[in-house]
Amino acid sequence: MSGQTVEVRCVPAAPCWVSLMARDTQTAREFYGPLLGWEFEPGADRWGPHLRAVVDGVEVAGIGTLEGDWQPPVAWTTYFGTESADTTADRIRESGGTLAVGPLAFETGRLALAADPYGAAFGVWEGELGCATWVDSPGAPVWIELRASDPFASALFYGEVFEWDGRDPARFEVRYEHERVALRSEGRSVAALRRAEDIAPHWEVFFSVTDTDRAAVRAVELGGEVAEAPADSPYGRTARLRDAEGGHFSVIAPNGR
Repeated sequence: MSGQTVEVRCVPAAPCWVSLMARDTQTAREFYGPLLGWEFEPGADRWGPHLRAVVDGVEVAGIGTLEGDWQPPVAWTTYFGTESADTTADRIRESGGTLAVGPLAFETGRLALAADPYGAAFGVWEGELGCATWVDSPGAPVWIELRASDPFASALFYGEVFEWDGRDPARFEVRYEHERVALRSEGRSVAALRRAEDIAPHWEVFFSVTDTDRAAVRAVELGGEVAEAPADSPYGRTARLRDAEGGHFSVIAPNGR
C-alpha cells in the first residue's frame, strides 16, 4: 500500500469517521497502538478523556470514554456525513430509528448518536472539520460493513435517512447486488450492507494490515481474542478480533480488488 491520501471522507450520506467508546483510553492505547501502528494525539474531552489515532500524519479514528455511572458496551461506532444533523435526526425518528444523543454542537460541527430500527448503532456528523480522509496505509480503516439479517430492509432505512437516491453519482453511489448493498464514495467502494444470521445487527469496522495472521497472533499477545479466525475473501484475508476490553473489529490485508 502506498500511503497515498485519498479525499473521500465527509461526503454526505457516506461513512466519514469511526470512534471507539472504551472503558479506559490507556488500555485501548496499549492495545491498538502496537497492533495497528497508531500514534496518538489528545482530542476534545467534553465528556471524558479522548484520543485521536494517527496514521501517516492523518487522523483516522477516535477513542473516548464516558465519565459517570453509565458505561455502555465497548464498541466501535461508524459516523455518516450529513448536510444537516437536525434534519437527519428528524428523519431517523420518522423512519423508525432511535435517537440516543444529540444533535450536539461542537466548535467544528454537530453530532448525533442513533440506532436503526433493527438495533445497529451509528453516528451522524455535520461539518468538514473533525472528519479525516481515507489513507491507503496499514492501520487505517478501509471498509465499513453493516451485518444484518435483512440488509435490503436496512438499506431502505438508511436510504430514507440519508437520501441515498438522487445524489450526485460522481460523489456517492448505491449498488444493489446479490445478498448485499454496496456504497461507493467518489469512485471508491467504502461500505456495504450484507446478510449475516445469528449475530446482532451492527456496523463492523475493518482496519488494513499487511499480515492478517500475524495481526491475529499479536492481538492475543496484547490481551485480545480472535473471534473469527483468519480466512480468505474475494477482497483480501480477514479476521474478526476482540480488543482487550471486548470491543469487536476486523482486520484485512487487502488484495487490491
